[in-house]
Amino acid sequence: MRDSFAAVATATLLEPGAMLFGRAAAAEAMLQPIRLGGPSFAKTEDPEELALAHRKLGYRAAYCPGVALKDAERIRALREAFAKHDVVIAEVGRWCNLLEADPEKRRQNLENVTEGLALAEAIGALCCVDIAGSFSKTSWFGPHPDNLSQNYFDAAVENARKIIDAVKPKRARFCYEMMGWALPDSPDSYVKMVKAVDRAAFGVHLDPCNLVNSPEKFYHNTALLNECFDKLGRWIVSCHAKDLTWDVEMNVHFREVAPGKGTLDYTTYLKRLAELPQNAPLMLEHLAKAEEYAGAREHIFEVGRKTGLSFG
Repeated sequence: MRDSFAAVATATLLEPGAMLFGRAAAAEAMLQPIRLGGPSFAKTEDPEELALAHRKLGYRAAYCPGVALKDAERIRALREAFAKHDVVIAEVGRWCNLLEADPEKRRQNLENVTEGLALAEAIGALCCVDIAGSFSKTSWFGPHPDNLSQNYFDAAVENARKIIDAVKPKRARFCYEMMGWALPDSPDSYVKMVKAVDRAAFGVHLDPCNLVNSPEKFYHNTALLNECFDKLGRWIVSCHAKDLTWDVEMNVHFREVAPGKGTLDYTTYLKRLAELPQNAPLMLEHLAKAEEYAGAREHIFEVGRKTGLSFG
């Protein structure tokens, strides 16, 4: 045992992050069951039935059910029911523009997201997530040349600090979702933002498809996935599952599709996710029908099984 420990320690010194990100052989034996999640489509408001509906689909993670922050009794009931059935509430989504041009709307959006983080903390969710925003005046998430500027970066850092400092969460994290045309738009820019925000409650929400904004990243998405986990793995709290295909036109047009209908390397994605010690959930999204979610879910289960992974 002493020899084995020494070997692992030496490997860790030679390769920073080896133990954390699964590069060392020892990490191979510590694969976590993946917590896959998605909408349950359950037609009930009962917390117990909602939690069980997720388990019946094979899910071990869920999006936060609809509940107001002021409804303490329902928050408690949902928290206890989902914990009882070992279904992690992965994230509270508060999708709005934190960089809205209108000052009053921006204030309201900041309040909305702050409330979302408070709800995440109260209900036991891992994080509250939003995009950092957009300076576009026609789309709350749309492209704008200043979305890649230092001014944007500074505003995103300031907003994250304000939200976190207002709530002071002890467990829940606040995250920005990656975007292909707004910061953070790469693993390096996300690392830079984590360091600039400088708050323990600021985490990483991983959506690798959102980072694919060039043919190079499309064709080499395995390298992109590995870069994401190598550089951001320690901070990842929740992930999204979707896929991309390339519609051939006279310019580049990537289109979101269900997992398994595109080119994202799910073998690498699932393996690197299972190697994380914090067991971050993987959440299916952006599909229209329960049947589409079922197909995507089965594809991920099948890829996982072939890779030797489990889903709890």
